[in-house]
Amino acid sequence: MLNIAPSALLDHYLGISRLLAGQLDFRSAIKAVGVEVSHIVPHDHLDVCIMMVNGLYHTAYETGLDTFWGQTAPAPIDSSPIRTLLWGEIDFLLTPDAQQESRYHSDTPFTQPIFEHNLRSRIHVPLKVGGEVIGALSCSSHQVDFYTASDVSNAQSVADLLSPYFFALRAADQAKHSAIVEAEARAREEGLRLGALSLTEALERERQRIGMDLHDQTLADLTRLSRRLDRLIQERDLNGEALEPIARSLQHCMQDLREIIEEAKPSVLQLFGFAHAVENHLDRAVRDQGAQIECNLIDETDGLIDQLDQTVRIALFRIVQEAINNSVRHAQASAIEVRLRANPTTLVIEVADTGQGMPRTQRRSGGGIDNMVTRARLISAKFTLGPNRDGGGTTVRIQLPLSNGRRRATGDMP
Repeated sequence: MLNIAPSALLDHYLGISRLLAGQLDFRSAIKAVGVEVSHIVPHDHLDVCIMMVNGLYHTAYETGLDTFWGQTAPAPIDSSPIRTLLWGEIDFLLTPDAQQESRYHSDTPFTQPIFEHNLRSRIHVPLKVGGEVIGALSCSSHQVDFYTASDVSNAQSVADLLSPYFFALRAADQAKHSAIVEAEARAREEGLRLGALSLTEALERERQRIGMDLHDQTLADLTRLSRRLDRLIQERDLNGEALEPIARSLQHCMQDLREIIEEAKPSVLQLFGFAHAVENHLDRAVRDQGAQIECNLIDETDGLIDQLDQTVRIALFRIVQEAINNSVRHAQASAIEVRLRANPTTLVIEVADTGQGMPRTQRRSGGGIDNMVTRARLISAKFTLGPNRDGGGTTVRIQLPLSNGRRRATGDMP
């Protein structure tokens, strides 16, 4: 303990006030006043812990020594050795030798600096504003039994001087955090609005494409067959030999029509489930392209995807469908692997090929890629596109957070 004249004590208090002025964050503030505080309460280590507004976590800022306390992220208060002080259950803590104190012999990392940095005698006093505890001021010495009741009183006076300033810093931090959260929310809303608009335009283009396919292909074929049949009727030439080409053409028309309908409505997905629908599309895409590609589907989800809402399942299927189409048509791949896996919090779908990869300039553009990105965003999934882990080929990855709300009741299974 130091014997300080009242006039000198007042000078030190004024010095702390001057040093606080202009400090814009907790760390710089505590470092700025450390030396001045040492004239009032000598210490080898000084720190303040600030409780977050929710009252569940706290963060430490220190000077004198750099310890685990000042390096860790916000930590739960209920694991702190000084939690009773922070909860307002006691007025102060005066510890003659922290290394002999049972509260510092727990398995939590909070006790680590006590022994690593040989901190022995300790004082903890609350930082209060309006009767509410917002944190604590802690002074530590390497000497055993170094502090007295007078030091506790002086430390509380310093804490009372610091409290309003730190309360203002906490309020500013909270306001800044709220502004960031609000800005991010607005950006997400705007991104989703633009994404929905982009997807609507893509769906309209798809509708027009289907209409053109029906008009230019199926309707034209049916019109030609109808005229040919009318001519045969007029010529009274309805024998088997004359009708055989018409029957064959009708079969082709029906096959074309089935393909158009399948593209518009994934009936296999509805009837047989996600994994079967993906496998069916994978086989058909390779067969229609006439390519020699080794295909592999690995499903480690135990049917989890079929428990998701229909809108989510269809969006996931469309993304995988587009990824497979890109691999088959453009990648010049020798193999394509689709892997479905999940943990308690996330569903992950990967479509990986051994193709030539994508030029870096094309990875952020393209209608098909844009549609996949938009579909992922509309179901709150993360979409990534890049080279495989070995650096070759391309992997499309969709990561969907799982929650109870995303799963349907068992009775709603198709």
